[in-house]
Amino acid sequence: MAGRGDPPEGTPEGLPGGGEDEYGSVVFDESFVRAARVQEFSAVERMGEHAPAVRSLPVWKGRRAPRQVLLLVLLVVVAFGTAIYLGVRHPYQPVTVRQAEQLRITLVPLAPHGRVPGGTPAELYAHSAADQFRVGAAGITMPAVRRTDHFSEGQVMTALATTKDYLVKSSLDPDVLTGGAVQPVRTLLDPDQLPQFDRSVAVPASDGRHAATGWLVRFDPAKVALADPHVRVQGTLVVAETGAGTLEITSDHAFVYALRPAAVSSPRADEASLFTVRRELHFRFDRDDLQHHRLEVRISYLQAGPQSCSSDASGTLRPLLAGERAASDGPAGTDPYATGPATAALCGVLAPRAQPSP
Repeated sequence: MAGRGDPPEGTPEGLPGGGEDEYGSVVFDESFVRAARVQEFSAVERMGEHAPAVRSLPVWKGRRAPRQVLLLVLLVVVAFGTAIYLGVRHPYQPVTVRQAEQLRITLVPLAPHGRVPGGTPAELYAHSAADQFRVGAAGITMPAVRRTDHFSEGQVMTALATTKDYLVKSSLDPDVLTGGAVQPVRTLLDPDQLPQFDRSVAVPASDGRHAATGWLVRFDPAKVALADPHVRVQGTLVVAETGAGTLEITSDHAFVYALRPAAVSSPRADEASLFTVRRELHFRFDRDDLQHHRLEVRISYLQAGPQSCSSDASGTLRPLLAGERAASDGPAGTDPYATGPATAALCGVLAPRAQPSP
């Protein structure tokens, strides 16, 4: 019979040991197993002689720890203070919102000497001071563009271009001159001035604030027509910086128009006469205006003739046409005891060189 550890058929032939158990001497009884000590090695012990992957932080000892903490806090404070300083000193801070001023308007009619000369536009221009003026927008010439202390060359150029655009639309656009259009001018104004502009157009008044002709050049299309669409222009543009956030441009131009009666049946319908408008305008720009291609008109000083001194030119200019004379009643009277808006009764005399020879 086979032994306890042998297979049923006995020990296979050819295997060493024959019928003897090779591991028979190695016997672990139950008491030995229970008495055995089981020890589990830590991760460091299992790594053996390998160096740790992460260096341990040194332990702060003694008085060194408070000093290092104080140094760290000091560095944080310095960095925070530097950030605040740079934010305050940043050159492109948001601009404080500023309310646009109301436009101040002065209208001065110029009365002619004797009768207004008539003729063809070419003849009239040839015998007037406007003979050397340029035609249309070409007469509104740009000055040399230079940067200012707080505005770049590009920003100054934008202000000049917007000013020229305003002068062209308010002084040369045929739809504005005799067609009654106002939208081309209105779109260029600062939004704060739109209520004043709208009131000036709807209900014009000679109160120094609400004359439509302070904003634009306009004739009554029922009485006056352009005899020549080519308006003669000459003048200057001057740029000045009035503060860290504002630019001011002063325009001073003379516009000379060849006009004729609107009625074809008029005896002088084919005879033209010259009408001169001298406009001095003060424009102001802030950075928001420059960004949106708009402007603020602060001052409008206008001299225009030939007109009668007593004519009310707040709504439309009232030219004296060929063969007409100025009324002899002089400037409109002003009652200093009357209540309501004050009116300025101003009038000048049209210089002989400003009108063609008869």
